[in-house]
Amino acid sequence: MRELRDQVNSYFTDKNISTYATPSMVVKTFFMLGIYFIPYALMVSGILNSFWGVGAMYVIMGFGMAGLGLSVMHDANHNAYSKHKWVNSLLGGIINFIGGHAPNWQVQHNFLHHGYTNIDGMDDDLSSTSVLRFSPNQELKTVHKAQHLYAWFFYSIMTLYWATAKDFMQLHKYYHEGLPLHPTKSYARMLVELIGIKIMYYSFALIIPLIVLPIAWYWILMFFVISHLIAGLSLSLIFQTAHVMPTSEFPEADEKGKVETHWAVHQMLTTANFSPRSKWFSWLIGGLNYQIEHHLFPNICHVHYPRLSKIVQETAEKYNIPYHIQPTFAKAVAVHWRMLYQLGRA
Repeated sequence: MRELRDQVNSYFTDKNISTYATPSMVVKTFFMLGIYFIPYALMVSGILNSFWGVGAMYVIMGFGMAGLGLSVMHDANHNAYSKHKWVNSLLGGIINFIGGHAPNWQVQHNFLHHGYTNIDGMDDDLSSTSVLRFSPNQELKTVHKAQHLYAWFFYSIMTLYWATAKDFMQLHKYYHEGLPLHPTKSYARMLVELIGIKIMYYSFALIIPLIVLPIAWYWILMFFVISHLIAGLSLSLIFQTAHVMPTSEFPEADEKGKVETHWAVHQMLTTANFSPRSKWFSWLIGGLNYQIEHHLFPNICHVHYPRLSKIVQETAEKYNIPYHIQPTFAKAVAVHWRMLYQLGRA
């Protein structure tokens, strides 16, 4: 890992560039903000208030929700967007406008997922619901035989579940497990803030449109749900195809949460890349088709991952460490589907 890190540091030093966001990343940030907030503004201002117009705006907002989560909020909450803490905090807080809660996400993703990738009982990404089996170390149930068929429904409702119940359940769980929620805020204060954030989000995304739009309430509610289904499925597929794959290992940790493998090697054994040749796709999903590079260098902005991938792959080959990669996103989804099928029967 030291050799790899030295090579990556030399790359940035030799080219005299920062590890943080580039001007093109700033442009992308405004683009992603636009495809989420502009459709909303067009609706509530009355410029687009027809049935089909409102429906189209909510569909665009669904993709905007996923785009902000993948391309902006993700880097910011890893402190990879800017060297300025307030910039990362501001952009990381975007998650509150798309139904999430920044402190919870940081514990689940930064601490548990990145710290204990693919370790059952510790990586919270593996324990979404009992009807889905993402690890061979989890209990096998009869219902799992059909998970390759119904998993897509649960993927789709992921952000909707997050925006309603999951954040409250996580905050309660993390507090009682003694996880580092916040260095200064009490649990009671964080709970009050979470309630306030949810009131703000639902007022913004649902209540105001219900009040101002000349459309029946049930259509607006349906469009709201559709936007979440789009975002949920998009986000789930990007992350699931990086870890729940036949090439991924699912190590077991000791009582202290440690595994025998070196941390960097562990990340490479449990993570996979996909679609390395599609620049536009990589641009849209925040470089998360380079999940290996992201897990090794989460504090580096994703715009640098394509170039870093060459360094990582060469180093992996030198030390005979697997570098898992699928040629296209469609291939990765198909392989993930087969993995769900296998986990339902293994």
